Amino acid sequence: MNTTITSNGLPVLPQAQSSQNGASAQDASSANAKPAASAPATDSVKLTDSARALTQAAQADKSSEVNQQKVDQIRTALANGSYKPDPARIADRLISLNNQISGQ
Repeated sequence: MNTTITSNGLPVLPQAQSSQNGASAQDASSANAKPAASAPATDSVKLTDSARALTQAAQADKSSEVNQQKVDQIRTALANGSYKPDPARIADRLISLNNQISGQ
């Protein structure tokens, strides 16, 4: 049974063909192949906009620093029960985040 899978805009890669003895043609040809060092470099990479955005976000995340003093203050306040979150501020920040995500 054959199942066809579409490429969804991606390049179609060659598939290995089966030979009579069950080994693939690629296996047979790889035994006679020249070393990779003599082959010219023709590979290339093309990043999508999503991949670029993720890369930029990861780089920005690495560059941000954590205010350890503030973290310690909040941790202590949580431990002793004196931390009082501001529900209105949390709601405003959630709405702002939702607007950023939805592009508004």
